[in-house]
Amino acid sequence: MDDAPVLICYDASEGARRAIDAAARLLGPRRAVVLDLGPAITATESLAALSPVVPGAEMEEVNAADASTRALDGAERARRAGFHAEARGGIGEPTWEGIVDVADELDAAVIVMGSRGQTGARELLDGSVSHQVAEHAGRPVLIVPPPHAGHRTV
Repeated sequence: MDDAPVLICYDASEGARRAIDAAARLLGPRRAVVLDLGPAITATESLAALSPVVPGAEMEEVNAADASTRALDGAERARRAGFHAEARGGIGEPTWEGIVDVADELDAAVIVMGSRGQTGARELLDGSVSHQVAEHAGRPVLIVPPPHAGHRTV
């Protein structure tokens, strides 16, 4: 597993940036793949897709390109943190399943991701990608939570 890459999930959020920094400190310099998976079509776009004027395939291409751009940004951040990182962006729905599929394809040593820190009803309504990944990955998952009030950030 020493040469297996770290799979870092990145969506340009503060939680994702925090996860890269924490993983660099915990795992040290090693090979990493920074992944961002966008939806084929967002909820807002799904309404527009009902219109015959707006082709859904173009929206999917835009979302894939946006994911690739975010992944490149995340890979650069990971390189600054000490990883030998490459970017990978694409479309995946549900997101947790796309992450698990990429981890399986890479035979990733660990999946790294930030958490929004949702609990209770909010988590039930919105779902938790990190919890779904941890439940289905079949490999270690490092979930970096948001900082507690009054604690130093990573």
